[in-house]
Amino acid sequence: MSKIPALLTIVGLTLALTACGTSDTPKATDAAAASSPSADCTEPGKLSDSVKVTGDFGAPLDISIDAPLEPSATERTVAIEGTGTDTAKKDSIVEVAITLYNAKTDELVQATTYSTDGASLVIPINDTGLLHGLVRSANCAVEGDRIVTVSTAADAFADQETTGVAVGDPVVFVMDVIKVIADVPTQASGDDQPVEDGFPTVALADDGAPTITIPATDAPADLKISTLKKGEGEVVTDGASVAVAYTGALWATGETFDSSWGSAPYAVFPTGGVIAGFTQALVGQTVGSQVIAVIPPEFGYGAEGTQGISGTDTLVFVIDILAVAGGPEA
Repeated sequence: MSKIPALLTIVGLTLALTACGTSDTPKATDAAAASSPSADCTEPGKLSDSVKVTGDFGAPLDISIDAPLEPSATERTVAIEGTGTDTAKKDSIVEVAITLYNAKTDELVQATTYSTDGASLVIPINDTGLLHGLVRSANCAVEGDRIVTVSTAADAFADQETTGVAVGDPVVFVMDVIKVIADVPTQASGDDQPVEDGFPTVALADDGAPTITIPATDAPADLKISTLKKGEGEVVTDGASVAVAYTGALWATGETFDSSWGSAPYAVFPTGGVIAGFTQALVGQTVGSQVIAVIPPEFGYGAEGTQGISGTDTLVFVIDILAVAGGPEA
């Protein structure tokens, strides 16, 4: 895990569904990790077809599970077919409202209120970050789908115990697909903006990866944010989840301490789940923009620092804003 996502303050369902992180976070098994969850569309089966779900899309549902269900492979049935034109595939982003059940006991593990105050979950269709059964459920979805997935324990919480799910228990995901971003750009595409005095300089490689050069001056005491490229996409609202490419460097040494470039096409996290300076660099910006943020400790990792960053380090981030989902206005 890179340092920015590691500082997420997500709680509840999103944390429980994460497949990497601290020892308290459920992890996928080696067997599940060996099979890419974003490679193919998961097929329906007798078990996923047997789960009966009633209720309108986007509204609380009634469900009948003939428990115990013991899947030998993860199965996925589309209970309501959406009318969206974009189909989720590898490296797409899917926003869903999700309900989770224990397939062995039919116990409700996590309900959703289907509200606009953060009930949605944003799923990147890739091989990292979330439980493989969840990613497989969202893969191949279109907007408006209601999908029922009966997931093996190996594709879910495996040998980790979480509230309502014992070690080795299979689960049932029911998700209403709110939004599909099929093609996420790999770099900011906005118009270049005038360079402001006093900021580090940024040079871009052909693929868009930034190199940050720190000026030979003391770090500013205040949080400073400047737009390097201005995009024409959606506005990032407070509470939204954002797909970004980013690089972070230390002002004191110029050393890059974290970067998404070269490891993944993008990183996804909620605006409220990262350090305060990073949040302020995102909210109010538009998709397609590139911003630079100079973040003093007060708006970064604080006086205690973290993972090789001291409590006096000022951070510099260059952030490409690639897509947005979730949030009250997205």
